[in-house]
Amino acid sequence: MPGPLEFVLHLDKHLRTVIHNHGAATYGILAGIIFCETGLVVTPILPGDSLLFAVGIVCHPGPDSLNVYLTFAVFMLAAFLGDTCNYVVGYFFGFELFRNENSKIFRKSNLDATHEFFEKHGRKTIILARFVPIVRTFAPFVAGLGKMPYTRFITYSIVGTGLWVAMFLFGGYFIGQIPAVKNNFGVAVIIMVLVTGAPLVWEVYKGIRENRLQKAKGPSAG
Repeated sequence: MPGPLEFVLHLDKHLRTVIHNHGAATYGILAGIIFCETGLVVTPILPGDSLLFAVGIVCHPGPDSLNVYLTFAVFMLAAFLGDTCNYVVGYFFGFELFRNENSKIFRKSNLDATHEFFEKHGRKTIILARFVPIVRTFAPFVAGLGKMPYTRFITYSIVGTGLWVAMFLFGGYFIGQIPAVKNNFGVAVIIMVLVTGAPLVWEVYKGIRENRLQKAKGPSAG
């Protein structure tokens, strides 16, 4: 039985085994994973970026493969339903679920981190959060908790989901066949995540720097 790290770093190989054993039902399995990662605040550790990239690789025609366009549609629908579910739960039950500070399942630290992300980036958090594990899972919940209008929320959600799925799925599809990438899947995933996440890291860094500058000016202004 592979460990979690080994499973993620060789996800492309494990996916082919799933396709071989389950055939067309694989689409439903993948949809379930994306739905849970997006729609349930208790499963933020499920694979996201690496899964999309690996699925893109196995979408090339051949034995044990998937149709890339059907897969894109399945992922979009699963993420849409997951976001809606998460938003509704946050809207109606958010404060109750995170009332217990010591809860092992509903960790308030994850919720607070997402709140801070919203404070910094506003509505575009729904788009940016797609590229940040953990925050990606909690952003719809916090949007519901904050009573963001659903039509506005889902519009940003669809845009963010489209960018996220297209970038990683088609990234795996087009560059995943390069021998250097195909033979070093784990390294390729890490590089892909770092490159796509770089703009967001820069935004966070700027926010920290601005806060430090403001604090430094405070005493001198006084």
